[in-house]
Amino acid sequence: MKVTEHLEKANGKTLFSFEIIPPQKGQNIQKLYDNIDPLMEFKPPFIDVTTSREEFVYIEKSNGLLERKKTRMRPGTVGICASLKHKYNIDAVPHILCGGFTKEETEYVLVDCHYLGLDNVMALRGDAAKHEPYFKPENEGNHYASDLVKQIKDLNQGKYLHDIVDNSHRSDFCIGVAGYPEKHMESPSMATDLRRLKEKVEAGAHYVVTQMFFDNAKYFEFVEAAKEIGINVPIIPGIKPIAVHRHLNVLPQIFSLNLPDTLVKEVEKCKDSKAVRQVGIEWAIAQSKELKTAGVPVVHYYSMGKSDNIKAIAKEVF
Repeated sequence: MKVTEHLEKANGKTLFSFEIIPPQKGQNIQKLYDNIDPLMEFKPPFIDVTTSREEFVYIEKSNGLLERKKTRMRPGTVGICASLKHKYNIDAVPHILCGGFTKEETEYVLVDCHYLGLDNVMALRGDAAKHEPYFKPENEGNHYASDLVKQIKDLNQGKYLHDIVDNSHRSDFCIGVAGYPEKHMESPSMATDLRRLKEKVEAGAHYVVTQMFFDNAKYFEFVEAAKEIGINVPIIPGIKPIAVHRHLNVLPQIFSLNLPDTLVKEVEKCKDSKAVRQVGIEWAIAQSKELKTAGVPVVHYYSMGKSDNIKAIAKEVF
């Protein structure tokens, strides 16, 4: 079932969903299941599965020199989505990236998703590769998320990259995209960022999931501003609980967001990681309750492979 169909079926009730990351190459998928199992009691209609960019590793050769090899340390996104669909009878949403993929490779991934009965995809530009100072698209790849959305929409209409396909059956993906309540770090202004979001919606996106934020006012202002320029698709808030003290520095640096001073002071008072984790849980509970009261369609949690704090939050909210 499509994400938008889940929202319609909910009849205004706020739903619970979350996002997971694939295990590192060589690890067992059971650990992933162990973190998903405790969250199933809250009946998530869908689970997002991230996709990692390529990175380089250096392998020592017999002559002592290092050989640089391109690899993906967390492969398996589409396979995990198929596994979740089979194991939990739930809709899984694979993240599809511009970065690191040609349009041809993207088409292959989308065809696989279609064959596996996956009804939803999240279309993202992706971050710059670790070895690059700024984002560079692949040769013959999509430059922007709006380009990727258009490619997915074209596939839904039976338009493949090459006019050699005898098309008798079309995909029908529901397309999600990202939104940034505090603007994307590369955007020169909030107004510019909203225009980019509108381009994605006009290209064919059906719903938006926001980047994490810690001040609900930012989300409400963002939704209002989006509506004012004609963005009328559902906008799902994304929440991440603070879990360790270093998040005070890491999250603003990586995601270009602001942390409320009240939250910062509470974390700084903590004597250990357990106390920090509890502060993060309590803050996310308060955020979630306010969002739910406001009637948001879904509260979407960035679990990053851990579920104990997400379960503690969901128990108080759902």
